[in-house]
Amino acid sequence: MDGELHQAVSASWSASIPGAVATVATALLYLCGWRRLRLGVPEIAAGCRPLAFLGGLLVLWIVIGSPLSTLDHRLLTFHMLQHLLLMTVAAPLMLLGGSGVAFLRALPLAVRRAAVRLFRSTAAIRIGRSLTDPILCWLVGTGVVIVWHVPPAHELGMRSHLWHLVQHVTFFVAGLLFWWPVINPRPSSAKSLPSSAPLYLFLATLPCDALSAFLSFCGRVVYPSHRIASGLSGFSPLQDQECAGGLMWFWVTIAYLLPAIVITVRMLSPSSGVERISVANGAPAFGGTGMVRAQGAPRGRSRPE
Repeated sequence: MDGELHQAVSASWSASIPGAVATVATALLYLCGWRRLRLGVPEIAAGCRPLAFLGGLLVLWIVIGSPLSTLDHRLLTFHMLQHLLLMTVAAPLMLLGGSGVAFLRALPLAVRRAAVRLFRSTAAIRIGRSLTDPILCWLVGTGVVIVWHVPPAHELGMRSHLWHLVQHVTFFVAGLLFWWPVINPRPSSAKSLPSSAPLYLFLATLPCDALSAFLSFCGRVVYPSHRIASGLSGFSPLQDQECAGGLMWFWVTIAYLLPAIVITVRMLSPSSGVERISVANGAPAFGGTGMVRAQGAPRGRSRPE
């Protein structure tokens, strides 16, 4: 079995080349846009956001495009690790990287102006507000986790390469939506979200806790596609499933509750009053990536397109 695993990982190197090329191209496009942004509007391009974006992009490639991605067909624990990395590491890091404005600046001027006009249209603003509503983001973020762990849906993803890719994409997109209200709230929702952000994150742990408890204590193998795990790392299929459940419980607890604690501490700190004033003026809450004019910046400087 170990020889088969080694052969599968080795064979996947050639298949991972297109993904690696796409990852490098995405990174170069982002860096080009960020360089233009830094030269044109340096007060917006300050900070370590490129490192956050590149880190998220690297995690995304490791999970989906690298040879290590083949392990998810062997071990449920690794399959679980992939989804956790997509939702709680890759997605928030890429949001923190301010990828939207960087990619926009990388486009030719005419295309960029057309995109700005499109994004500022009434229909686009209305759609954006609907998609980033905190309630919808929470439902999508938790719903995707539950749906893909229903045995028929999970087995579909394991049997079909296309559905397996769809599974990864939906976890990543759900992660982007889930973390959007926390990392980059809109001014329209910023008045209500800071105080409810810890509750938003805490409630998200409950469905994951229930799912992880079921996987750990049900006493039977839920997913037939992972029965071959008995020859890998000394795990039996049931032990592999129990390990996956324990990993989910531990990881989600840290990934959701730690930011909730940090946000609560910041809200209770003396400087929270200053942050509330900033939010009221349209700035993002608790370290968001919204692109607003820095306080004290010259009023004559135009906003980036």
